Amino acid sequence: MKKTLLVLSTIVSSMTFAQLSDCSDLFISEYVEGWSNNKALEIYNPTDVSVDLSQYMVIRYSNGSTTATAANAIQLVGTVAAHDVHVAVLEKLDPNGTGQEAPIWDSLQVRADAFYCPDYNASNAFYFNGNDAVVLALGNVNDIGNSSLVDVFGKISENPGIGTDPLTGWTADFPYVQSGDGVTVDHSMIRKASILKGETNPTISYFDPLLEYDSIPAVIDIAGQTYGNWFSLGTHDCGCNPLSVDEISETKLSVFPNPSNGEFYINGAASYATIFVVNSLGQKIESITNNSNTLVSIDLKGNRGVYFVKLTNNSGNTVTKRVIIK
Repeated sequence: MKKTLLVLSTIVSSMTFAQLSDCSDLFISEYVEGWSNNKALEIYNPTDVSVDLSQYMVIRYSNGSTTATAANAIQLVGTVAAHDVHVAVLEKLDPNGTGQEAPIWDSLQVRADAFYCPDYNASNAFYFNGNDAVVLALGNVNDIGNSSLVDVFGKISENPGIGTDPLTGWTADFPYVQSGDGVTVDHSMIRKASILKGETNPTISYFDPLLEYDSIPAVIDIAGQTYGNWFSLGTHDCGCNPLSVDEISETKLSVFPNPSNGEFYINGAASYATIFVVNSLGQKIESITNNSNTLVSIDLKGNRGVYFVKLTNNSGNTVTKRVIIK
C-alpha cells in the first residue's frame, strides 16, 4: 500500500499524497479537546487483525507550523484489536496539580488505554488546543522524515481562529473564513460512521471539521452538574465493522425517554440476557437478568448524572447505550 512521506523541515505544499483503500489502516475516530488538560485521541482499527501500535506515532503541528521534530511527536504503545479502539490520553494525573499541571478529570482517566506526554518539554504531541493539526503516522519519532502519513485532523500550515484570536480553532463556517462558531476548541469530535479511512492529503485547501466529524461541546451542564462529554470514548461505530445478527439487533434497540427524570425503558432487549447500568467511573449501579423481555424498565430516580446501559447476549456480545438522568 502506498504511503505519504512526511519530510522533516520541508514545506507541506511539496508533499505528495497516497490513496488508501477503505478499512485498510488505522485512523482517528475521536478527538477530545476539553477544558484545561482534558486532551485525548481515540484511534480506531478498521482491519480484521490486531495492530502493533508501537509502529505508529502522533505528531502535533502547532499554530500553523509546516515542520515537526521529535519533540512534537510521541510513539504509541500497546496493541489494538480488530475493529477496536485505543484511547490515548494526556498524562496529567497528579491530583494536586494546578495551572498547566492540572489533572485530567476522573471520568476521562478511566477511559484511557494509555497515557502520553507527561512532560511538555520532552514531547508536546498531546498538548493540542484546537488550532493545531494532529497527525497519525506510521514510523519513528526519531525519523519523522521517513514516516508515512495515516491520518490528519485539521490542516497543516493553517493557524485558525475567529478574527484576531487564533485560539478559537476551526469553525463551523465552510469554507473556513475565520468567522462563526468554533468547533475544535472545548469540543469532542466524533468521526462519522460513514468514514472508512484516514485523510492522507496534507495539502488539502481547507479543513471542514463537520464534513467527517460530529462536534459536541466538551463540557455539558445537567441540572447544575458539569460533565465532560467524552463518554463515547472506548467504542466506535463504523461502516468497517462486520455486519452481524447482533448489529442488526442493536439497530432496533432504544432507550427512552432520554434524558430522563430517573425512570426509563429499554425497548428491543429480548435477545439480551444481562443488563448492567454503570456510572461515568465504570461503577456498577444496577444489574438485571432479563428473561427475553422486549421492554425493560429501570428506575434511577434521585441519581442525577450520565450513565451507561450495557446489554450482553448469550454469545457474550455487548451493546452500550448512554442515558442522562436529570
